[in-house]
Amino acid sequence: MKRLTAYVSGNVQHSGYRARVTDIARMLGFKGTVENLDDGRVKIIAEGDEDKLRWFEEAICIKNSLINVSSIEKEYSSQRGDVNRFYKLAEKGETDSRLDTAADHLKSLIVAVNCMNDNLGGKIDQMNDNLSSKIDQMNDNLSSKIDQMNDNLSSKIDQMNDNLSSK
Repeated sequence: MKRLTAYVSGNVQHSGYRARVTDIARMLGFKGTVENLDDGRVKIIAEGDEDKLRWFEEAICIKNSLINVSSIEKEYSSQRGDVNRFYKLAEKGETDSRLDTAADHLKSLIVAVNCMNDNLGGKIDQMNDNLSSKIDQMNDNLSSKIDQMNDNLSSKIDQMNDNLSSK
């Protein structure tokens, strides 16, 4: 059993990084902590099987739309056994501030979705009007064509009757 101390740089604070690291560490059965540092990095202490820790090193190098790890400084040492599970350290008031930020983002998202729905409703109304107009035009054209066919057919029947009468 070994102890990994890692200092992770990049876009790793206020991005959900610590929660992802916590999930991975718990899945692997590690004990330790993950915390934000004042310099913008994240510090991870993980204790567990050395082979799993090597895999963990790769797993914490996360790059997605929110998280972008640019570098990881790693240091291995002997296990200390001073923690009994893996958990995320948070500063006092951090959760409240995050919830306030999330609520603001949610409000903005709701406004954007409502605007999109209003715009979409207007577009659907326009499409319905255009479609209705096109259907009316098609009905008029079809009626005209049917009238022409009826006139032609009537004329042909009259000609056939005249031909039969003369014979």
